[in-house]
Amino acid sequence: MTTDSSRWFKSSYSVDNGGACVEWAPATVSTTGVVPVRDSKRPTGPVLMVSADAFAGLVVLARSAEL
Repeated sequence: MTTDSSRWFKSSYSVDNGGACVEWAPATVSTTGVVPVRDSKRPTGPVLMVSADAFAGLVVLARSAEL
């Protein structure tokens, strides 16, 4: 599966000064049921593909974590 044409969105927890930057491509979910996740500092690097349920769990975890 390629995600080159997907529109990527940066996490609200990501910062512009080189910190923890995570992006996801929500448009892919509607067609495949899979959420691509990547490091925004490495847009041509590896992409983690997780199910929509797993991604929802990651979001819940991130929101509950003390940052």
